[in-house]
Amino acid sequence: MDDTDFAALRHEMVEQIALHATMVSERTGKQRLDKRVMEVMGRAARHEFVRFELRQLAYADTPLPIGYEKTISQPFIVALMTDLLELGVDDTVLEIGTGLGYQAAILAHLAKQVYSIEVVEELAKEAEVRLKRFGFDNLELRAGNGYNGWPEHAPFDAIIVTAAPDLIPPPLIQQLKPGGRMVLPAGNEDAQQLMVVERDKNGRISTREIIPVNFSTLETPD
Repeated sequence: MDDTDFAALRHEMVEQIALHATMVSERTGKQRLDKRVMEVMGRAARHEFVRFELRQLAYADTPLPIGYEKTISQPFIVALMTDLLELGVDDTVLEIGTGLGYQAAILAHLAKQVYSIEVVEELAKEAEVRLKRFGFDNLELRAGNGYNGWPEHAPFDAIIVTAAPDLIPPPLIQQLKPGGRMVLPAGNEDAQQLMVVERDKNGRISTREIIPVNFSTLETPD
């Protein structure tokens, strides 16, 4: 397949995301996702962030395995979680769960600075190689357990977590700026909900459930 083929598949993917957004609009309160998010989803080369043997499936609206019992998230979920962050161009974002770097690439197009942590060292190294191809200068990656966030760069305007804890990690809440928001799956393996966590200007925390989801479990520190 060449770039023209992938571009056509990307266009179809974006149409599927838009349709899916309409179907769950009663749960999300949104008939459509933010235009900036959809434009980036239509440009970002997802086929560069999947295993080579799965490149033909890169733009299917489904998660795909990336090794180490991890997956690259379904494109609709990537778009929805990014949309729910409500990113501004001057925002600093923390991502927990880099995988092979696709979500980080989406964030880097939309925010001023992205910090991303991946617990599987081999995936973190692969993500760094893949992301370097695109020349991002606003992305910093590291290998490690993301449960405790990245305090050296806190606080963050937005935090996105792509693995599910049973309960929202207190260190991540503490690293969220007043006026900031976090999007993450939470709950036990059989009953996860995509959540939005907001800290208001006075520091008060509120949460709301969006839709049921199914993510791998967020590892807690030893």
